[in-house]
Amino acid sequence: MFIETEATPNPSVLKFMPGREVSPDAALDYRDEAAAENSPLALALFAQGDVAGVFLGPDFVSITKAQEVDWQQVKPALLGVIMDHFQSGAPVVDGANVDENGQEYEGETAEIVKQIRELLDTRVRPAVARDGGDIVFQHFDADSGRVFLHMRGACAGCPSSSMTLKHGIENLLKHYVPEVSSVEQAS
Repeated sequence: MFIETEATPNPSVLKFMPGREVSPDAALDYRDEAAAENSPLALALFAQGDVAGVFLGPDFVSITKAQEVDWQQVKPALLGVIMDHFQSGAPVVDGANVDENGQEYEGETAEIVKQIRELLDTRVRPAVARDGGDIVFQHFDADSGRVFLHMRGACAGCPSSSMTLKHGIENLLKHYVPEVSSVEQAS
């Protein structure tokens, strides 16, 4: 098994591509070991000790390292963990993990939210996934026109994420959805 690695715009995050599906149904973001209890792969990566976050994309794993550690120190062990996991045949995730906001919108607002989600899914998320991250719709405030997005994986904490959010995504959404006044990062 050959696992490709790729740098991301975030120097603390490295993208690992095992050449097979990782989490095709939903991207999963684990910010600590406790949150990863349903993912044997994420738990094994956190067990290495120098891992600060694990993001499971459709066909990649983005790993955030501890700040004080150099990639040359941890990369070989992480490659070994990923290789061992996929060769074992163990599941990446045990059970279902629902990652939907669950808020319902009605009438004109529902149509606006549908347009926002479609633009994010077709134009933004594929580009962001190439860099090892993900951007998820959280909420639309119809009164103010503000869209709240959650950045995950390599996007979370990336030095260029605020530029991507404000200049790239905000301009795109404002162009296609005139009801959008601004885009903000959800907390």
